[in-house]
Amino acid sequence: MTDQKRNKVLHIGLWIAQALVALMLLWGAFAKLGTPIEELAKMMPWATENPSLVTLTGIVDLLGGLGLLLPALLKIKPQLTIYAAYGTIALMVAAAIFHISRGEYESVGMNVVILLIAVFIAWGRSKKEPILPKV
Repeated sequence: MTDQKRNKVLHIGLWIAQALVALMLLWGAFAKLGTPIEELAKMMPWATENPSLVTLTGIVDLLGGLGLLLPALLKIKPQLTIYAAYGTIALMVAAAIFHISRGEYESVGMNVVILLIAVFIAWGRSKKEPILPKV
């Protein structure tokens, strides 16, 4: 496989990863910011205990989801996508620790999956090649 073809495959994989993680974060933001706490507590038992944490994590999810897509798509400071990936990694570590401390081990798997995809995004986007391949 040539370097050009390898780079194209990497870029496509990165865009798929970014879209996947961004959609998951944006869905989380929508759920946390747009769903009444009582209804949200059915999915997230900790929501009624920590409504401020629900709002905070909803805002962080929203910013992370937008940060993974918009800078690269708009070609305005595309290196911010790397920082959004680092932020997502930190968020998933914190979320996993939070769920482990509460004994909610079934939630940790998704945190680890998102964390690994975010590591791939940070690694791939920190390479010196352009964010978008020339067409």
